[in-house]
Amino acid sequence: MDSVGHYEFLCEPFHCDFSHRLFLGHLGNHLLNAADFHSNDRGFGMTHLNAQHKTWVLSRLAVELEEAPPMYHRFFVDTWVESAMRFFTNRNFHLYDAQSDKTYGYGRSVWAMIDTETRQPCNLLEINGGVIADYVVRDKENPMSPLSRVKMSDAAQQVRVIDTTYGDVDINGHINSLKYLEHVLDLYTLDWYQEHPVRRFDIAYVAETHFGDQLVFYRETADELTHLIRICKREPSTSAETEVVRCQLQFR
Repeated sequence: MDSVGHYEFLCEPFHCDFSHRLFLGHLGNHLLNAADFHSNDRGFGMTHLNAQHKTWVLSRLAVELEEAPPMYHRFFVDTWVESAMRFFTNRNFHLYDAQSDKTYGYGRSVWAMIDTETRQPCNLLEINGGVIADYVVRDKENPMSPLSRVKMSDAAQQVRVIDTTYGDVDINGHINSLKYLEHVLDLYTLDWYQEHPVRRFDIAYVAETHFGDQLVFYRETADELTHLIRICKREPSTSAETEVVRCQLQFR
C-alpha cells in the first residue's frame, strides 16, 4: 500500500459552530480517524493491537490552520508516519479542500503504544514484525513549525472546575484526548471567537484521567493572542492536584 493515507470527509452541519465552519473538536476527530484508518490498513492499527491487549495513545497533537473547513464541503486528510522509534512515533497530517485543493491546515502528532492491562509502554517496533518501519516517509513536507513545549508559570489563574462524565470517556476507558481540547475551547465566549479564531493549538497529554475525576483549569497569557492552559486532576479526599494536560492556543 501507499505509505501516505488519503481519506475524504464531509463537513456536516451539525458538526459546525456559529461561523458555519467545522468545530475544532470534530476536526481533531477526523485527523484521529484518518490515523486509525491508515494504521489499520497497514497492519499496525487498533484491530491488530487489541487482540494483543495493546493500544495506541496520543501523547501530543498540534494543528495549525489557515481556516476550518466550511459547512457541506468535502475535504481530504492525508496522513503519514514521519518517524518510528522504540516507544514513540511521529505522524503528520495535511487537511485540504476536495474540490479546489485549497489547504486548510497541517497537523503534527506523537503517539505511544501501551499494554492495556499494565498501562506500561510497549516497543512498537516489535508489532507485526516491525511493519510500521516499512511505512515511514521522511521526504514529504509538512511546512508547519515543530511541536512546541508549553511552558507555564505558577502565576496561572484557576478559571474553571468540571466533573468528567459518560460523554468524556473513550474506548480505552479514559478521558478522550479531544474532549480535553473541547473543554479548553469552552473557556472562551462567542464574542471572543468572532474576533479571534484559533490559528493553532498545541496539546500535550501528561497523565490519564477517568470517569468521575474532577478537572481544574488554569490559564495565563503569554501575550494577547497566545494563551496557556494547564489541566489538573483534583483528588476529592485531599484536594491534591496532579497535572494531566497542557495546552497552548494561538488566536488570530
